[in-house]
Amino acid sequence: MIVDPQAYRTLVSGQVRGFWPGMQRCGLWTCSFPYRWGMGLRNRLYELGWKQTVRAAVPVVSVGNLTLGGTGKTPCVEYVARYYRERDLQVAILSRGYGRAGGVSPPSNDSARNDEALVLEQNLPDVPHLQGADRAALAQLAVAELESEVLILDDGFQHRRLARDLDIVLLDATEPWGYNHHFPRGLLREGPASLRRADAIILTRCDQVADDARERLRCEAQQHAPQATLVESVHRPLAWIDADGREVPLETLRDRPVSAFCGLGNPDAFRRSLTALGLAPLEFRTFPDHHAYTRADVQDLHAWARKQPDAAVVATTQKDLVKLRLTQLGGKELWALRIGLHLEAGRETFDAQLEQVVGATAR
Repeated sequence: MIVDPQAYRTLVSGQVRGFWPGMQRCGLWTCSFPYRWGMGLRNRLYELGWKQTVRAAVPVVSVGNLTLGGTGKTPCVEYVARYYRERDLQVAILSRGYGRAGGVSPPSNDSARNDEALVLEQNLPDVPHLQGADRAALAQLAVAELESEVLILDDGFQHRRLARDLDIVLLDATEPWGYNHHFPRGLLREGPASLRRADAIILTRCDQVADDARERLRCEAQQHAPQATLVESVHRPLAWIDADGREVPLETLRDRPVSAFCGLGNPDAFRRSLTALGLAPLEFRTFPDHHAYTRADVQDLHAWARKQPDAAVVATTQKDLVKLRLTQLGGKELWALRIGLHLEAGRETFDAQLEQVVGATAR
């Protein structure tokens, strides 16, 4: 059983060679058939109308991806929510809430909400975030009780039951196709052909790949989804933030030794963000995506931090910080990198799509 997310990525990407890794990949490939078949059948049933969709009373915008984790959906959800809030529309975010218990979680129930919801609440305090398996019921609740005028479906591309007015799909430019295999042999939830359902495709982390690789990805995306708007974006660091909500400029940590850890679907993206800021982590620890830190984990992190140089600080992601809620680890300052989505090529067309969704609803 593979526990370390970095080891799993190393295995499925083919970076490790030899008889035993090859046998492991073969076993994972065999296990991927039921997943692939089940997803294909489900999509087909929706296309034939044998599985029914539910339409909300207000416009719905979905933000999702093809792969398991790590494409940067949370900053995109924040971008879309801010766009509509700036137009004085009442917005609510709906999500499945991986990493939390089942049921419907009201906006005030922090103990039942996952890291992404907590980050969005910190960055968007005036936008409620509802979590639960039945997102059609969440939509009804958001409209009836919160008077929402537009709904954002977080991680919604594979959630076909709730109809949407705009389908946004994110592709991580550093690994867009999930190592070209369905889970668990790779990271694909569904194949690239599913992009034909997309209305807009946002290529994320475009600054972390060469120009020719980015252009090749644009061509591949357009071949699968000629109807979709194509947008290029980068995840731009905004500031360092601590558990008390205090923000300091990015330059604050530039001349200090830094050790880092994160629990992300794509931890290498966080490492590259640190490198781009001129920081070379002394040590870099990874945890699984949406990791729920236990008391033992926190004690271990304290012990690890105490071993770092006296002048060092500890860096993590905002998703990890909102779960730990600590200002220090092992006597070292703990700072999280706050990230925002910056749209480059295609922004005007994409914003026009967002505007068209609400139409006369906007005040």
